[in-house]
Amino acid sequence: MKIVILCGGLGTRLAEETKLIPKPMVKIGKKPIIEHLMQIYKKNGFDDFILATGYKHHIIANHFKNHKVFKKVKVVNTGKKSLTGLRLFKLKKFLDKDNDFMLTYGDGLSNQSIKKLLKFHFKNNKIATLTAVRPPVRFGEIELQNSKVMQFSEKPQAKKGWINGGFFVFKKKIFEYLDNSNVMLETKPIKKLVKRKQLMAFKHLGFWQCMDTLREKNYLNMLFKSNKHLW
Repeated sequence: MKIVILCGGLGTRLAEETKLIPKPMVKIGKKPIIEHLMQIYKKNGFDDFILATGYKHHIIANHFKNHKVFKKVKVVNTGKKSLTGLRLFKLKKFLDKDNDFMLTYGDGLSNQSIKKLLKFHFKNNKIATLTAVRPPVRFGEIELQNSKVMQFSEKPQAKKGWINGGFFVFKKKIFEYLDNSNVMLETKPIKKLVKRKQLMAFKHLGFWQCMDTLREKNYLNMLFKSNKHLW
């Protein structure tokens, strides 16, 4: 099964790093975050990747040319200004022969089981499945009682609410919800799926962390260097 990774955004909230390189190429340890992400799929038995690039396409394309670890990688320039829905639509011809495929963002890491995600997707037999995660709290959380600190947790996982953590699985019918419109996949197309009861959420309670900011990049590096990387 093919895995699409969205790699084309500008990464403006991580401008300290992305002035020179695209966000998926920002390093965690000695490897770009995209390689950490691809390794999650590879260790679950999936290694056929399509990278939907845009901003600084050539850097990603050159990096994976004759790569020694990841050998089944197609890098497709889907446009610098394309939003996620249009990026996926531009890949239709590469996915036409696949009944189902996976898709995720190029800046999020997780320790979830891809095999369990797929089992859930096939069992429910809907057009789309996303991974729902508890959002990591960006700052230390304290519990107060009359101004007295009763509990302090440094960067815990939120206890309530779910967010879209990426790690999607789609049937090829998703292309019936896409066209040449430059839209976010997460807006009109996903809302249509919800309205037609064609979207399921696989709940993941384990580790998940995106890299939107320098703080989050430093946090992932800290986990990696202290051998506490959980992905």
